[in-house]
Amino acid sequence: MRNFLVANAVYWCEEFHIDGLRVDAVASMLYLDYSRGPDQWTPNVHGGRENLDAVAFLQEMNATVYRRVPGVVTIAEESTAWDGVTRATHHRGPSGFGGLGFGLKWNMGWMHDTLRYMSHDPVHRKHHHGEMTFSMVYAYSENYVLPISHDEVVHGKGSLVSKMPGDWWRQRADLRAYLGFMWSHPGKKLLFMGQEFAQGSEWSEVRGPDWWLLDPAYGAEADHRGVRDLVRDLNAVYRATPALWARDVHPDGFQWITADAADDNVLAFLRHDADGTPLLVVSHFSPVVREGYRIGVPGDVPAWQEVLNTDAARYGGSDVVHPDPVKPEPQGWHGRPASIRLTLPPLATVWLRPA
Repeated sequence: MRNFLVANAVYWCEEFHIDGLRVDAVASMLYLDYSRGPDQWTPNVHGGRENLDAVAFLQEMNATVYRRVPGVVTIAEESTAWDGVTRATHHRGPSGFGGLGFGLKWNMGWMHDTLRYMSHDPVHRKHHHGEMTFSMVYAYSENYVLPISHDEVVHGKGSLVSKMPGDWWRQRADLRAYLGFMWSHPGKKLLFMGQEFAQGSEWSEVRGPDWWLLDPAYGAEADHRGVRDLVRDLNAVYRATPALWARDVHPDGFQWITADAADDNVLAFLRHDADGTPLLVVSHFSPVVREGYRIGVPGDVPAWQEVLNTDAARYGGSDVVHPDPVKPEPQGWHGRPASIRLTLPPLATVWLRPA
């Protein structure tokens, strides 16, 4: 049976040329006592609860797929803290097991925490600020993908934009700010169909996405086109900016500037490429404009140029943007030798790079 399953994995990749495999509910395979009572399972030969046969199967499946079909990716939806889900199968960890050999693991903690934060009215978000920062505590323990998947937009959970509080303008602004934060956070990106143009209804397997929302004859088409255009630009800037991916799995690719500005609903951090070139990210999850907001920056950058702003008019925002380079002042802030003063747009994420 194990050989049959491994052969199927290879067959899908070799014959149907799929880009990869996502294995669901991996935790239910790894633990003998998963969803079982005390008298409903038998320990393994070492007296533990690890399912050794399942571990061996997953290791063989991943090793075989990567050997036979270079370039594909295998992804684990694994909901526990099992050590080494994305570690190589021949590298043993503290538990004594080799890694499972997956290429990526769903960061379910990031997804749950950040969506919970975004569901709160902005006036209450300061009490939940840690939900947006906690993922960085464990961000480098595995190779993660940030999953906004079908699971989050089905069975009564609503679409991504409908999870946001407030009126339609605020919902779209929150969605755009969230996507800007997501694209700049360490980890690969997964966004389920329909969410890239702010579909209001949740997904159903009996119909396709609501493409009619992008029909120019529809009165609110511009609202949905703005979100679609933002996702297009996020992808374009992401590809062209190594700071967002070159050091994705290395701690030196990320630095907090401020992670504790809870009263302002502000997060600011730097991403770095392999040469140390930074990208400055500022997310503001409050529906007010903050004039002259000071952000600490490195002292060796003469000016910063805004490269993306989710509040731009072309995305449906209020167009509080920075068209000209922003020059630092020699005033230390946030533990940095210099600082810049920004006008923070409402419910928005701003990216800046050295001018």
